[in-house]
Amino acid sequence: MILQAASGVALGKAGAALAAAVAALAGAYGIAKIGKSTMEAIARQPESAGNLRTSMIIAAGMVEGAALFAIIVALLAILRG
Repeated sequence: MILQAASGVALGKAGAALAAAVAALAGAYGIAKIGKSTMEAIARQPESAGNLRTSMIIAAGMVEGAALFAIIVALLAILRG
């Protein structure tokens, strides 16, 4: 009985660590897509570079905030588990 409970805790910690890694990778992928799309848009219309850059920074910040929130939740699950 105790071994089953201990393995469940270890599995929960491994799952939380995997969730933190996935959140970090998803955030990096999202920011990369934003940057790629912005660079393509600037290449098409160079005169709108300022507005596009501002929008890109805001969107990247929102993606990074969501990824950071997911990582913190996963780390809290590790610490409390």
